[in-house]
Amino acid sequence: MAKIRITGGEWRGRLIQVADAEGLRPTPDRVRETLFNWLGQDLAGLTCLDLFAGSGILGFEAASRGAAHVTLVEKSRRVFEQLRRNLEPFACERLEPVCGDALKFIPSPARRYDIVFLDPPYHQGWLDKVAPLLEGWTTPSARLYAEAEQRLERLGAWQVTKRGQAGQVFFHLLDKI
Repeated sequence: MAKIRITGGEWRGRLIQVADAEGLRPTPDRVRETLFNWLGQDLAGLTCLDLFAGSGILGFEAASRGAAHVTLVEKSRRVFEQLRRNLEPFACERLEPVCGDALKFIPSPARRYDIVFLDPPYHQGWLDKVAPLLEGWTTPSARLYAEAEQRLERLGAWQVTKRGQAGQVFFHLLDKI
């Protein structure tokens, strides 16, 4: 089983285990460092949604940088169980794991997200499928981070404001138009 390290914040350097599952590709260190340079290192008070959580590394990074609440949604039962095991040593109530389908996820009525991390399985059209749901889950000034197998220009009401590429992965920061 592979391990990946948290790159910043209070948990910097701590390792989490990555389940061996087909299609699971944790966001590399360099890309996460770029993402959190874009977002800012201090996420205090923000709520985050890691919709295709996988290893949960994006959610762990956000919580490590002070996010007030992070919901991690993962569909695969086996991957989700590893995610829950990874959460145990942190004993952090700000991290909320949810085992479920991204398209069926319904946040609590009182919860809206400031940042949404989208790193879905490739070649299955997940970003287009989830785009119509985002408006109901987010705050008016919400930002999206999306990884994809191709360059994006926009996703629903969000426009790409920053982008990068690492190997075959295209990563994007999107702001509301």
